[in-house]
Amino acid sequence: MAKTRLLIKNACYHIYARGNQKQKIFSNSDDFKFYLYQLRRYKRKFSFLLYGYCLMPNHIHLIGKPIVPENLSKFMQCLQRSYTAYYNNKYEKTGHLWQGRFKMKVIAEDNYLIDCIAYIEENPVRANLAITPKEYEFSSYRERNLKDTDFNILDEILLYE
Repeated sequence: MAKTRLLIKNACYHIYARGNQKQKIFSNSDDFKFYLYQLRRYKRKFSFLLYGYCLMPNHIHLIGKPIVPENLSKFMQCLQRSYTAYYNNKYEKTGHLWQGRFKMKVIAEDNYLIDCIAYIEENPVRANLAITPKEYEFSSYRERNLKDTDFNILDEILLYE
C-alpha cells in the first residue's frame, strides 16, 4: 500500500521522478518538448503554479504550488501517464517508464524556494550537458531570467514579506 503524502495548503513543492532503472526518458528534442507541452496542459487543468523545472535525460524536477493540494497527485499522475503513453508508442515499448511514484519535498521558506530553483537549473552544468544554465533549452532558466518564451509555462513567484 502506498504511503499517504503530506499535503499542505499554500506550500510549494520540489517534485522529482526518474526513469525506471535510471534509463533515459528523453531521447531527443521532440521528447523534451512533448513533456513540456503536456506539463503546460496539465498545470492548467489542475491549477498547479509552476515556478521552476529542469528536464534531464533520465529524470525531471518541478517546483511549484498546487492551488488545491489534493490535486497534486492527480496532476502528476496525468502528466506522467500521458508522457509514458507517448514514449511507449513512439519507441514501441511497453510497461513502466518511471521508477515508482514521484517524490516530493515541501519547500518551507521563500529563500529556499529561490535557491532550490537555481539548484535544479544548474543540473545540466553539473552533468556536463551545458557550460552555463542559459545554454540548456529544457529548464526554466531561460524563461525565468532571459524572458525567453519558447514554452511560456512559468507562473510569477509571489514571495511573502
